[in-house]
Amino acid sequence: MELTEPPVPGSAARTGPQDRAHPERSAVIAESSAESSHDVHVGRIKPCRLIRLEQHTDPRGSLSVIESGLTVGFPIKRVYYMHGQPESSPPRGLHGHRTLEQLVIAVHGGFSISLDDGFNSTTYRLDEPGAGLYIGPMVWRVLKDFAPESVALVLASRHYEESDYYRDYDTFLRDAWSLK
Repeated sequence: MELTEPPVPGSAARTGPQDRAHPERSAVIAESSAESSHDVHVGRIKPCRLIRLEQHTDPRGSLSVIESGLTVGFPIKRVYYMHGQPESSPPRGLHGHRTLEQLVIAVHGGFSISLDDGFNSTTYRLDEPGAGLYIGPMVWRVLKDFAPESVALVLASRHYEESDYYRDYDTFLRDAWSLK
């Protein structure tokens, strides 16, 4: 999968190094791959990254552990989950946050998350419950390509505040570019 168009239909086209296409990376591949010159780092304030969750596995199954302030570097103030998306559903997300931090986990099934900080972009495929994707402030996100019966769990650093959202991609880009 290549990211060559802005996430929001009708948005102004970008020019420059951020237009480079990047392959989709699954949680397993991206988490275990070594750093190299072709890796893309998204998140100029706090870099996005995969986090391997603490796992306890025995014959009864697996238990995944997430602790506020330990597993993630932020206090967890809000938890929500998405479910019931049909395979052909339109993308979700389509926004950015000014200060909010999140950990997104595919607790069942899988889906793709495209991330864009105005300078770099990449796509992850989350498809295992033992890994979560940390998304820091000032990152535009698009969730798509949900497998049947997928459940996306989101842990957030703040309570819902509409004023923290960027809902317009061009406004997000303007502010992201001002962070140089």
